[in-house]
Amino acid sequence: MGQVEVEQTALPGIGLRHDFTTRAGRRVGVVSHRTGRRDLVIYDEDDPDRACQTVTLNDEEADALAELLGAPRIVQRLNELHQQVEGLVSVQLPIPADSPYAGRPMGEARVRTRTGASVVAVVRGGRVVASPGPDFVFQAGDVVVVVGSHDSTAEVADILARG
Repeated sequence: MGQVEVEQTALPGIGLRHDFTTRAGRRVGVVSHRTGRRDLVIYDEDDPDRACQTVTLNDEEADALAELLGAPRIVQRLNELHQQVEGLVSVQLPIPADSPYAGRPMGEARVRTRTGASVVAVVRGGRVVASPGPDFVFQAGDVVVVVGSHDSTAEVADILARG
């Protein structure tokens, strides 16, 4: 699979535009305004310089779209990485209601320090929080995506279940 080439264009007084062309020949872009507003742009098939659809997104909507598009890619890239690096696994570990870490910040579990494994994402209610920081508070029902060796990820499962 080839790399997608993204073109970046400065828009003086407005912000930046990033565009790429899909394999099917459709041109898609995102205009990031200096104000923080983002516009998702679909260009005309017959005239790739003319926008035929523009959808304005606020911060929350842009984040939601990025998560919807990014979550499957994160899992796919982890799977590709597994094929390249022997002994590396990723597991999805639920936070049970009786977990000693439900309602507590992730940093208190000291997962990396204790096991060498890394928490790369947390899935909560269908939304993905990529690379959560130590202040991220686990909730019962969260699914924690952990990358490490078989042994270290098993240790993380034990920590999240029993402390």
